[in-house]
Amino acid sequence: MTSTHLQRAADRRTGRLRAGLVEQLRQLLADAGISIRQLAAAAGLTYQYVARILAGTENPTPEAYGRLAAVLGADLGMRLYPNTGPAIHDRHQAPILEWLLHARHPRWEAFTELAVTRPSRGWIDVAFHEPRERVIVATEIQGALHRLEQLVRWSAAKADSLPSWEGWERLHEAPAVSRLLVVRRTKATRQVAHDFAAQLRVAYPAHPDDAVSALAGTTRWPGPALVWAVIEHGAARLVSGR
Repeated sequence: MTSTHLQRAADRRTGRLRAGLVEQLRQLLADAGISIRQLAAAAGLTYQYVARILAGTENPTPEAYGRLAAVLGADLGMRLYPNTGPAIHDRHQAPILEWLLHARHPRWEAFTELAVTRPSRGWIDVAFHEPRERVIVATEIQGALHRLEQLVRWSAAKADSLPSWEGWERLHEAPAVSRLLVVRRTKATRQVAHDFAAQLRVAYPAHPDDAVSALAGTTRWPGPALVWAVIEHGAARLVSGR
């Protein structure tokens, strides 16, 4: 079964974490001045298992890491740190993305599922690059508006991290980075937008009609914008107006 882009990225990240832990274990073992056999016996693990861990060919359990750390006089800490939101999409994002990719003017290059790593780590749904205008638009697609302040902050953080995307150097001249938020229009999302209209106008000041015109035609990109999308019979389209 072929792995997805997200699965391969997760594999790379866990591989780096595992390699870092193995290196720390090796250093602690050297500092302790004991043999692998002594370490395994004291931790209640088999010699072969510990040898594979230290060789980097075994994927040990957290319990095994904890046992080895205790013998070597170290503490094992595990914690999940939220970064810039989930990497998977809700069921409404796919048709909206499909519409965007088909409706864009040929002058816009499209890149999907962009992984960014610094200063913030996360995924950008799609980016539209206009080489002549030298602008790239980091685009987030949302089927709902939960935790709006966090969403706006995450979107800005990921856009600021675009230069860490592996494809950035292929863009030649570094483009200016802008943002687009595409939201599915429902009664709930319209209410959130109404309640927090001032914040959204500060974060996305450009008129949505200008943003849609720029993506579909040859007018200049107007700057950060929020546009609405509706889904009817499984197909999406953008709608005009704030």
